[in-house]
Amino acid sequence: MAEPEFLLDAQGLAKSFGRIAAVRGVSLQLRRGETLGVVGESGSGKSTVARLVLRLIDADAGALTFRGRDLPRLGKEDLRRERRYMQMVFQDPFGSLNARMSVGDLITEPLRAHEIGDRVSRLRRALSLLDEVGLPASAASRFPHEFSGGQRQRIAIARALATEPELIVADEPVSALDVSVQAQVLNLLLDLKARHGMALLFISHDLRVVEFLCDRIAVMYLGEIVETADKTTLYRHPRHPYTQALFASAPGRKRAERLSGEIPNAAQLPSGCVFRPRCPKAFDRCAVEAPVLRDLGGGASAACHLAVPSSEIP
Repeated sequence: MAEPEFLLDAQGLAKSFGRIAAVRGVSLQLRRGETLGVVGESGSGKSTVARLVLRLIDADAGALTFRGRDLPRLGKEDLRRERRYMQMVFQDPFGSLNARMSVGDLITEPLRAHEIGDRVSRLRRALSLLDEVGLPASAASRFPHEFSGGQRQRIAIARALATEPELIVADEPVSALDVSVQAQVLNLLLDLKARHGMALLFISHDLRVVEFLCDRIAVMYLGEIVETADKTTLYRHPRHPYTQALFASAPGRKRAERLSGEIPNAAQLPSGCVFRPRCPKAFDRCAVEAPVLRDLGGGASAACHLAVPSSEIP
């Protein structure tokens, strides 16, 4: 059987919590070894997308395949086996690590859950991973509270790597860390990604972090993707007014119209384009017709009536 083109292929994912439409028709694809960044303000639905693609929560609608397997159709046991190949790194390393378990037990726990190796080989694997993430072997006998935030995130990354996954979903993994520590953890992720050949879905609100780490970027606003492009194209020629406004607030970037107001209530979406109430370029059509995410050429797409094709960019 031929290997599928995409390691992860999500089409039209939707998820509501009561009257709140957290994710609306999100589609994204990720190739083996690629890093896709998902960026947007708090409340845009990024973390919900992260949990949907790992089936930590189930979508209300849409299709989802991983390694060519239809994840929503997998039974409990088949899904458990598939989880070996997809792991997550959470924002808060202290909250995601069981404080009652030693670091060695935390790292070997996924190996035990998937019945990989024996006690000796699991411990050997844990010590090897600690070395890979820059921690001494003595860390294995210590507990999470004995480490700094950056060190705990290194432990969380080692744990995620234990089963040799093909995909890691990292949800704001450095946002709780000091800037100097952020750089260390990001460089570690880059090094480990290259060494292990894994794909990375990286969730962040920080454009600088996404630019440093990612190959392609998807911009989310109020539960939907409003723009996608490779890193270079997006940073040189952002098409969507929301993306342009995000850049306006980033240090060292070309200034643009700043955002006004807050993200609207997801239970009472605006008519037409959901970004319209905050958009400095909105016009009559925006109030009555929701723009679709359309191909602009050159691997870029945007959901804006004013977005121009790549061929028209000077």
